[in-house]
Amino acid sequence: MTVRTMPRPPLWVRSPGVRARPRNRWAPGVLGAVAAVMVPWVFVLGRSLPETTQVRHWPAVWIGLDLAVALGCATTARLAHHGDDRARLSASAVAALMVMDAWFDVLSAQAGAEFTQALVCTVPELALAGLCTWLALHDTERPS
Repeated sequence: MTVRTMPRPPLWVRSPGVRARPRNRWAPGVLGAVAAVMVPWVFVLGRSLPETTQVRHWPAVWIGLDLAVALGCATTARLAHHGDDRARLSASAVAALMVMDAWFDVLSAQAGAEFTQALVCTVPELALAGLCTWLALHDTERPS
């Protein structure tokens, strides 16, 4: 006889009146401090970075990013196939990488055809980011 347990509720569902407490009580404080420091830092960067620059190893940058996406997709697929909740973590990482990929594609493209191509490429990139976000927020139950 197989014992089947009830599926866990999604991450955002909690019992009324129950407040989750972080295991590392110091982590939220550190993250909040980093967020507070980043705001003025963005203004410093805005005033100090050059408008243009040349980048060494430009192909390696994009190849490395695409390999990270491929590895993340493969990891997420394998974990989700086995019903492993860690698929949520890798799906979150892939979603973040895809949004970053779309952002840099558009902002680093030259005006004209290159820019248009970058905009067209954002459609599948952001669709994959949306799928991975959905996976990250939903239970990964192994298909029967």
